[in-house]
Amino acid sequence: MRRAFRVVVLGAVAMLMVSGCQQGSGKDTSTGAAGAPSSSSSAPPTPTPSPAPSVSFTPAKGSSGVRPDQQVQVSAADGKLTSVKVRTSDGKEVGGDLGTDGTSWHSSVPLTPGTAYTVSAEAESGDGKPSTFTSTFSTMKPESTTSAVIIPGDGWTVGVGMPIQVQFGRNVKNKDAAVKTLVVTTTPPVEGAWHWMTDQSVWWRPKEYWPADTKVHLSAAIDGAELAPGVWGRRMYTSDFAIGSSIISTVDVKKHTITVTKGGSVVRVLPVTTGKDDPRFRTRGGTKVIMEKLESVRMDARTTGTDPKDPDFYDTVEHWAMRLTWSGEYLHARPGSDWAFGKYNISHGCTGLSDANAKWLYDFSKVGDVVTYVGSSRPLEFGNGYTAWDMSYAQWAGTTTN
Repeated sequence: MRRAFRVVVLGAVAMLMVSGCQQGSGKDTSTGAAGAPSSSSSAPPTPTPSPAPSVSFTPAKGSSGVRPDQQVQVSAADGKLTSVKVRTSDGKEVGGDLGTDGTSWHSSVPLTPGTAYTVSAEAESGDGKPSTFTSTFSTMKPESTTSAVIIPGDGWTVGVGMPIQVQFGRNVKNKDAAVKTLVVTTTPPVEGAWHWMTDQSVWWRPKEYWPADTKVHLSAAIDGAELAPGVWGRRMYTSDFAIGSSIISTVDVKKHTITVTKGGSVVRVLPVTTGKDDPRFRTRGGTKVIMEKLESVRMDARTTGTDPKDPDFYDTVEHWAMRLTWSGEYLHARPGSDWAFGKYNISHGCTGLSDANAKWLYDFSKVGDVVTYVGSSRPLEFGNGYTAWDMSYAQWAGTTTN
């Protein structure tokens, strides 16, 4: 009986050992309810789609009476902007800039008064799905407007001393707003700045004289600026002009000469006569610029306040005249004064030359050429002509550089 019991026990141990080896093998022999092996892995999760982007507009959709100087802004959430277009009904597009992160866009130029606009924005979600959004708005129609005149005008070729001038039809109160609409583009690039000469006139000059052969474009989008309370610019103005050769002349009042240079080289030295030694008639010293050219011009002393009974009164027609000051200084022919050229100053402030020399200088020169006067004890008043060069650039530029 003992023997049989031992065999049974050993057999049970053997079964336990075999069972343990099967568990350690790493094989899953468990079965499901139907007796088939079950799987320990599951199917990959379905990705959650990115939310569709949303876009907001400023001005709000359907807005009317929007100020032309208000900036158009487009913002995206849950995605990025890929394109923004702001257009008028006739297809004119408003320039703007897209933010580096793609979530914002803003206009970079003023709007046009009394105009309807459509804003089209394209955006994409995080997983690249595109969406399109649109908005509309319209700008206010100003109750009062003013115009502007640009000098130099389209197609002009001028000298290296010529300032750009924007002359407004009314006084400008919001000067910073006005200047922001004025953009000067040059080829090659030239540093320069705006300066208000009067409440109606703002000028731009380079830091140094213009480089010869420079091409210049001025854009004046004043219709997007409130120039004074309730007064807006009438429309946008532009001018494309060129800088010609560098012609710079120097009049020496004491030596009675004018030295004419082109591109830095002396072309001719001519004898002249300038204003006589009388406080009323002394020729002004300083840097002047040729303002206009006239084959003939009437010069009447009454315009300077001289009484017709005064021995120094004059009323004559002069030829080959080039204006240098508003007060009436010209370069011109002075026939019959050959005895004074190169020797004496006998004029009422103008610079006189022989008829032949005056004609040569007239043909050789252009509006915007520089004429510097040295040796005079009478200074040139700022604003008496194109006097942009009689002020340091630091003073000229102030805070209105462009």
